[in-house]
Amino acid sequence: MLRPLTNPITMAIPVKKEAPVATEERASVFGVFSATNVKHIAGGLLMLFFISAAHGLTPDEQSMLDWIDAHQDEAIKLLEETVNIGSGTMNHAGVRAVGDAMASSMEDLGMAIEWIDMPPEVDRAGHLVARKGGIGAKFLLIGHLDTVFEADDTFQAFTREGNVATGPGISDMKSGNVVLVYALKALAEAGVLEDIPIAVVFTGDEEKPGKPLEVARKDLIDAGKWADIALGFEGAITTEDSDWATIARRSSSSWILETTGTQAHSSAIFSERVGAGAINEAARILSRFYEDVRGDYGLTFNAGTIQGGTTVTYDSAQNRGSTFGKTNVVPSTATVHGGIRALTPEQLAASKTAMLEVVADHLPNTTATLTFEDSYPPMAPTEGNRALADQLSQINEELGRGPMKIWDPLRRGAADIAFVAPYTDALAGLGALGEGGHTPHESLELDSMSLAIKRAALLIHRLATTSNTNQ
Repeated sequence: MLRPLTNPITMAIPVKKEAPVATEERASVFGVFSATNVKHIAGGLLMLFFISAAHGLTPDEQSMLDWIDAHQDEAIKLLEETVNIGSGTMNHAGVRAVGDAMASSMEDLGMAIEWIDMPPEVDRAGHLVARKGGIGAKFLLIGHLDTVFEADDTFQAFTREGNVATGPGISDMKSGNVVLVYALKALAEAGVLEDIPIAVVFTGDEEKPGKPLEVARKDLIDAGKWADIALGFEGAITTEDSDWATIARRSSSSWILETTGTQAHSSAIFSERVGAGAINEAARILSRFYEDVRGDYGLTFNAGTIQGGTTVTYDSAQNRGSTFGKTNVVPSTATVHGGIRALTPEQLAASKTAMLEVVADHLPNTTATLTFEDSYPPMAPTEGNRALADQLSQINEELGRGPMKIWDPLRRGAADIAFVAPYTDALAGLGALGEGGHTPHESLELDSMSLAIKRAALLIHRLATTSNTNQ
């Protein structure tokens, strides 16, 4: 069994390590990148950003809050507009239409706005990118335009009852997109946006990323290499009488186990000639995964489907298959499709190695292969991320809501911010308060929009101001 780890949310967090150095330069919408441009500033410049005494609101900040309160209904109107545009990941026209709505909402911010199409083989709509120059710390703000509700789903419209609204993607994450834009608008209205370098990336396929990932996430990763601070605007968390900050999110990868055995009459099973059979080999491996690999904090793996018999067909893209076998025939094949989540890249790599070692120890007359497909990398907890959370917590207190605790990453899924986490300090969960994501009961507390906008605007303003002070 892997050595159990202490929960890193309650222990000292290691400083982020330097990413592997690449010597080649490449062009992107964020300029030319080389190894010398990739920044890890936890413990260095970024830590200077946070050395400031607790303070009350400045006149600029109060101006932002007043503007946000006065424009809350306007923000909700944009939310309603985008929720009423169906934008399941594979509804490319719908995703693009939501992107057009968000682009229109940013036209007055002085940003260069661009739609980036994906190549046909990626089979995704593309991404919306906006950017502006400035001085001091560079900010990357992340949202996504797609939802899990495709065009044929019956859940397609925004509805409102008092302070609660429901609709596809209202929590995950069309409200977060609006929070992002209105935080920028508030900064602009207060006259403090102009000098802040910012990139905004709204991906069009967060719910089901296109492949290959090096193409589908190139623009987001390039933005992460450019940035000093990344902020993700998926939903905030309020529970157990507290607001919570998200400094870590686990990875999401899949694996397929395929085993073979000698087909024969079942009376000969376990004999030297026939051996154990494909299903017993699969069962051995799954049992050993549970006994020998399980135990590391942050690591989970799940066997989601299993097919076994004399004939098996399985479509991993559709997560469905068929099988045929008989109780008096030793099965010749089995397929198991599962997932794995980890807290750090090192943990994920060690777990894969341990799983492969288990697979290699075959039962008699069987074979087994294990293959992995990575989707979302981990967003590991770091001191830089925690420093961002501390700053957000101070803001939360000044808004009258008390200090923020650190959310356990085992209670939250993967997200696009993880793709940039190796290159910049990051904080997730800056959106509004909703529940029921990915279900036909997805809802949002509408008054939480203004709270989220205020937190984001104040956080960006203070980080930018302190950065410029330390230039």
